[in-house]
Amino acid sequence: MPSIDSWLAEAKADPSAGLCGMYLVHNGTVRATPKAEVRGQEAAPCGLRPGERVAGMRFSYDARAVEAAVAAARAMPGIGYVRVWLNEGELAVGDDIMLVLVGGDIRPHVVDALQALVGRLKDECVTETELPA
Repeated sequence: MPSIDSWLAEAKADPSAGLCGMYLVHNGTVRATPKAEVRGQEAAPCGLRPGERVAGMRFSYDARAVEAAVAAARAMPGIGYVRVWLNEGELAVGDDIMLVLVGGDIRPHVVDALQALVGRLKDECVTETELPA
C-alpha cells in the first residue's frame, strides 16, 4: 500500500499544486459486514446475505476502465490532481482495497470529484467477491 504522506508530498510538489486548495483521500478497506447488510439489501450480486460474516474478498480491476475513470475525474471543474491505487487478489478483513487522492480548488469541487471517482471505480472498474467467514 502506498504511503498517504508520500502521495500528499508528491501532490504538493506537482505543477498542479498552485491550483489546489484542498486534497481529499479515500482509503477503502475490507469489512466483516456484508455489502448487502450495510446497504439494506437482501443480497449483493457477488456477496453474502445480511447476518453472514465476511472473512475476506477476491478483488480485481479493469486497468483501462480505471484509466478512463481517472481521466474523467481530472476533467471535472476545479480538479488539479488525481491519483489511484487499487489492490488485487485475495484480501482479508482490514486489508486495503483502494487509495484515492483528489486535489482541487475548492471543497465542493473536490468532494464531488472524489465521490464521482470512487463511485465509478466501484460501479464500473472493480470486481469484488465477498468470501464467507
